[in-house]
Amino acid sequence: MTKQERATFVINTLKEYYPEIPIPLDHKNAYTLLIAVLLSAQCTDVRVNQITPLLFAKADNPYDMVKLSVEEIKEIIKPCGLSPMKSKGIYGLSQILIEKHNGEVPQSFEALEELPAVGHKTASVVMSQAFGIPAFPVDTHIHRLMYRWNLSNGKNVQQTEKDAKAIFPRNLWNELHLQIIWYGREYSPARGWDLEKDIITKTIGRKSVLDEYYKMKK
Repeated sequence: MTKQERATFVINTLKEYYPEIPIPLDHKNAYTLLIAVLLSAQCTDVRVNQITPLLFAKADNPYDMVKLSVEEIKEIIKPCGLSPMKSKGIYGLSQILIEKHNGEVPQSFEALEELPAVGHKTASVVMSQAFGIPAFPVDTHIHRLMYRWNLSNGKNVQQTEKDAKAIFPRNLWNELHLQIIWYGREYSPARGWDLEKDIITKTIGRKSVLDEYYKMKK
């Protein structure tokens, strides 16, 4: 199979598996999504979805968020990890949204990436899921699967994003990145991986990855 044929196989299989695509992080608008994505760094989406209702009950917009102290935010979000950095980021970006953007989340990569604690991946998720602007946020699942499927060299997430954007049609980016995440979690995890259940990797997987898998299973 050529690279393009493998990509088409991925698209078609994921469409069968996930005709309806759930959004992993619970949110009600661009601001609450931005905060949820920021909290998800090195924390599971399940944990984030347990914590955000507690935080958003007190502040679900930047004006209410800056009424809390950094310390108060930190106490609420502590179970998500990295709470000293994340709490400062949440407070700081809320201030900037009020001062520079009339309390609204900006709809550009440049403006989003200027906010404290907001990197390219966070900005990509917000652009994609809040505003419907084509983006391809690469998390650990996408990075792993693009390598397993021999669609990227696994060098770094920046390269993986570049490769994904080059091979998948732009109008599918927003759906595909979510479908790949769900597929990675359910059928192609890093640990406890059962290739027999992972139809995509079994069909188009990188030879070295498949060889390694079968060697481990012996």
